[in-house]
Amino acid sequence: MATYVFYGLDGPDGLAIRKATRPSHLEFIKTLGGRVRVGGPMLGADGGTPVGTLLIIDAPTLDDAKATMANDPYIHAKLFKSTDIRPFDWIVK
Repeated sequence: MATYVFYGLDGPDGLAIRKATRPSHLEFIKTLGGRVRVGGPMLGADGGTPVGTLLIIDAPTLDDAKATMANDPYIHAKLFKSTDIRPFDWIVK
């Protein structure tokens, strides 16, 4: 199992989409169980407004990580204006 970072920046109407979709997103995260190492919203300069999402997950391959994240309700709701998934080398905990 390898580790991957998912990074998504919210698009227009991000706060409204996020609020409407958050319960189903959290249920989705629960289905991943121990595969999620850490995750949460990235915040704006005010320190309180969500502007994106960062998740660090375990997956067998990059393709599996992409397929996993494609099932996130945030993706289906088109919350993000951009996303990226990259391999991550976990060195410091």
